[in-house]
Amino acid sequence: MNKLPAIDRYIARLILVPLVANLTIAFAILIIDKMRRLFDFVATEGGPVRVVWRMLANLIPEYLSLGIPIGLMLGILLAFRRLATSSELDVLRGVGMSFGRLLRVPYAFAFALALLNLAIVGFVQPYARYAYEGLQFDLRSGALGASIKVGEFTKMGERMTLRIEQSYDEGRSLRGIFVRGVNKDGQTVSATASRGQFMATDDPDTIILRLSQGVLIHESPKFAVPRVLTFDNHDLPIPLPKIEAFRLRGGADRELTIPELIVAGKNQNETLKTRLESRANFHFRIVEVASMFLIPLIAVALAIPPKRSTSALGVFLSIVLLVTQHKINQYAEDLGARGTVDPIIALWVPFLLFAALAVWMYYTLAHVPGGQPIGALERVASKVGQRIRGLIRIFRREPRTA
Repeated sequence: MNKLPAIDRYIARLILVPLVANLTIAFAILIIDKMRRLFDFVATEGGPVRVVWRMLANLIPEYLSLGIPIGLMLGILLAFRRLATSSELDVLRGVGMSFGRLLRVPYAFAFALALLNLAIVGFVQPYARYAYEGLQFDLRSGALGASIKVGEFTKMGERMTLRIEQSYDEGRSLRGIFVRGVNKDGQTVSATASRGQFMATDDPDTIILRLSQGVLIHESPKFAVPRVLTFDNHDLPIPLPKIEAFRLRGGADRELTIPELIVAGKNQNETLKTRLESRANFHFRIVEVASMFLIPLIAVALAIPPKRSTSALGVFLSIVLLVTQHKINQYAEDLGARGTVDPIIALWVPFLLFAALAVWMYYTLAHVPGGQPIGALERVASKVGQRIRGLIRIFRREPRTA
């Protein structure tokens, strides 16, 4: 009895290390790829750099929901692969431990991570997605200062033009400022300043541009010559452009929580398109979470190579299966949202086929003597590898001398 908890702890350690490592790597790859595109987007819109980090923070739940199944698959697969290649699995099987017993710890991980993923995709991700869309809206509308671009003439309302040579400290410190404004009477005020900074006011529609060390030129049809004034500090009020308020949460199905999707899918006051999209997205999220309970079966079946083989084909196939199943679910969601196929049929039929594949692979490994679910693929991969190595040796062979 004392050996069983020790074995569970040992298997848990074998799973935990690659699970965390692969989850971290997958998460980092997704974040780095998105970070580059976000920097380009924010730079194009002229927003401050800090917005990139806020947008990335709101993408964390979405990337976690994608990375958790991959981390779970590779964690279990690499743990059992190590047991198999070191002959520890043969010892455990020899002392009477079945694969069902050995799957106790993997399913404990699967259950915990499935609950975590359900909380993420069902309740956290909708709010994070809405916040992300709000930041995009603010950037495009200029609410984050994105309407002022360094080195370009920028219209501030209908009667004011502003140009800034340099910007530091995310727009709080400005250098090389030119501003020109025209009032309703035809009077023109132009100013240049070496430094400046924006300051808030009590009026939400107006900000103050405080200029330092500059020259102000006042022109008017009433003046024979323009008036010129040098100043150390001068406060210039600038009207902010009118910004449309961002829409309420729920403008897209990905912004609704699971209970809200259920309500929207049954609400006869909603349009047919909205009801179909809500139902399709609800079933998509549930299928994605339910698929995690099939991962231990597939991971164990792919982890154990044929005898006297160290092939890593199973590792490659595990990623291919996960990505393929995810893409099929996305395509099925689109079919359900368009009304081409009922969302239940579109999403749950592929899931049942995936479940049948997982059960067959596990049954072949655990209950068929000498069974190897991917044995045929292993043999093909071995022959291809031998052919490639033979060709390499031929090309590397030195030409014979006469």
